[in-house]
Amino acid sequence: MAIEMNSQLGSIDVSREVVATIAGGAAVDCYGIVGMASQKQIKDGLSELVKRENFTRGVVIREVEEEIHIDMYIIVSYGTKISEVAYNVQTKVKYQLEQMLGLSVDAVNIFVQGVRVANS
Repeated sequence: MAIEMNSQLGSIDVSREVVATIAGGAAVDCYGIVGMASQKQIKDGLSELVKRENFTRGVVIREVEEEIHIDMYIIVSYGTKISEVAYNVQTKVKYQLEQMLGLSVDAVNIFVQGVRVANS
């Protein structure tokens, strides 16, 4: 399923995976983020063994009554202020999607799945 955007010249279909990749990449760049989490524990264990970076892990794109909602499952660094990290992720994800795709996001919901000591 794709997200459709209309312009004067026609319509543009953007894959949900593209939106999730941009959102995940923006989130991982934020200070205080150790990584992304997911609901699928078996898949996460395998991808950590392979050491493959996957920005779409932990990002769920939903369309609710013509509005776009993004749910992000993150793991934060120990010692950081969780509310500030979450706010920074929300603003950066909204900004990146607006700049790169011209996509207006109505909500970025942050779910903190864990706290870990970051590798120095």
